[in-house]
Amino acid sequence: MTSIEIAPPRTGSVRVLWLSTISFTALFAVWMMFGVLGIPIQKEFGLTDQQLAWLLAVAIFNGAIWRLMTGIWADRFGGRRMMIAILFASAIPTYLVTTAESYKMLLIYAFLAGFAGNSFSIGIAWNSAWFERKRQGLALGTFGAGNVGASVTKLIGPILIASVPVAGYFGGVIPGGWRFIPTSYAIALVLMGLALLVFSPKPDRIPGKGRPLREMLRPISEIRVWRFSLYYVVVFGAYVALASWLPKYYITVYGVELTQAALLTALFIFPASLLRPFGGYLSDRFGARKIMYGTFSIVLLTTGILMMPYGHIVIYGSNGIDSPGTKEILHWQLTIAPFTLLVFILGVAMGIGKAAVYKHIPEYFPSDVGAVGGLVGMFGALGGFFLVPLFAFMKTVTGAPQSTFGILFLVTLIAFLWMHATIFQLLHKKSPEQEHHIDYGFVSVNNETER
Repeated sequence: MTSIEIAPPRTGSVRVLWLSTISFTALFAVWMMFGVLGIPIQKEFGLTDQQLAWLLAVAIFNGAIWRLMTGIWADRFGGRRMMIAILFASAIPTYLVTTAESYKMLLIYAFLAGFAGNSFSIGIAWNSAWFERKRQGLALGTFGAGNVGASVTKLIGPILIASVPVAGYFGGVIPGGWRFIPTSYAIALVLMGLALLVFSPKPDRIPGKGRPLREMLRPISEIRVWRFSLYYVVVFGAYVALASWLPKYYITVYGVELTQAALLTALFIFPASLLRPFGGYLSDRFGARKIMYGTFSIVLLTTGILMMPYGHIVIYGSNGIDSPGTKEILHWQLTIAPFTLLVFILGVAMGIGKAAVYKHIPEYFPSDVGAVGGLVGMFGALGGFFLVPLFAFMKTVTGAPQSTFGILFLVTLIAFLWMHATIFQLLHKKSPEQEHHIDYGFVSVNNETER
């Protein structure tokens, strides 16, 4: 018999939502801070683009690989306890980044600081335990808006790096330059951990208390979970990768300074983060599947334009047909303004789509949000880990920075076709009138129930 610890009525749900969201914002800022810090670090340590890409990637990697287990632990031991633990644990390597004196040490500390990214699955499980199903889309979308933490460094980083003396403050106790940022973040994580200890509701809701680990892991054997994971690679893994890579892209392609590159990247991050609650609301109202169709369509359209190589169509003339030689026609090149607009629209689609993916999980797996949400989050974040080095590799091989968006177009197309084939198969096997129930109920296929 499974035992479930039930707290008094959910009077603390709003506190859980806001405390977890603020904590996640701070932790996400730590996880993504190398997107901006990597530029001055590259100059100071003389790193190649490939070395910079791996510095960004190792932090993303460690913020992905533990998501399954942290989600399960949040279900078994309580989201409050786990969120406090990750705040304090992440503060240590975040500060140690400031002490690195070699590329090797930077990689180690960046990897350890990246553990902060695993806070997402903790917060998803914690909020799911405190909100009834009809409000989970909006609640999880609001929590997920903590992704905006990725823009914190983009907005304040270049200003602080330029304004804080290199010698720092208090005789170097608080270092200056780029090292001031991780120092400040480490202090913020400790303060947020103390705030949760004091203000988060007690007792916590612990839906997985007493459940065997094998039972909690059972849902991850279902193909549907892996399909959701691919969706999340598109809307979150690609978001993480672009949030880290776009400053470098703007500097390389458009020749802007770090401050401007960071601000322009923030125009992608803000909608990709802040529209997540709206995506949750739309998913609650219209169904997650319809929102995913819209999301994938917009991502395919924008990346399809962004991936087009710059240049001309060349016509070769020959005697008797045209004057000998070549003619260049239909010049194509995106200036910085339309490029930024397209990236902004891409961010809008990703922000709404992230909430839609996670709307599926409590609908299909109401008792296993921690495990399933953790696995989906893990593979989504791992997508970000693999995409960053792949961006750098494809740019080296092709010589075209636009290959970044060609990769995203291909991944999105695969996810879109898999989703559409699955929906079409279910509707074909049953009947067209079952379409509504794919989002909100049971679909009977060959006398078996698809949930």
